[in-house]
Amino acid sequence: MAAIFSIFNFQFSISQAMPALNATLNGLSGVLLLIAYVHIRNKRIQQHKRFMIAACITSLVFLACYVLNHYLRHGVVTRFTGTGIIRPIYFTILISHTILAITIVPMAILSVRNGLKMRIGPHRRIAKWTFPLWMYVSVTGVIVYFFLYHWFPSS
Repeated sequence: MAAIFSIFNFQFSISQAMPALNATLNGLSGVLLLIAYVHIRNKRIQQHKRFMIAACITSLVFLACYVLNHYLRHGVVTRFTGTGIIRPIYFTILISHTILAITIVPMAILSVRNGLKMRIGPHRRIAKWTFPLWMYVSVTGVIVYFFLYHWFPSS
């Protein structure tokens, strides 16, 4: 699998570290989005812009790390081991997360593009949908991580 590294006598593999890094980036993106939202509600446009750019960069880094993780694992997916009622709950969250993660990409691009060009009307129209969906994707990405690696880890 991936190489094993040793830092301060703590050994880990990239394949072990990547899911936690991805969840952290997802969560950070959500936090940055929320801060940006507070700024725009308080009419602090420059701060809103900075935090939105930071959220975009964080999401792009997440996407690169996500693809790298799957490349390093040769496409092997982590199996969900939960049983009973939790199984359909997990898959409902996973499926909605995945569909909206794909959907949010063009919406975020349009939203950011309109915002940077100060096309306020079109920006607001798309951003009112983009923000809650992007927040949902960020939060559910972290939840999926906890389902797979902490609450119901595979052996």
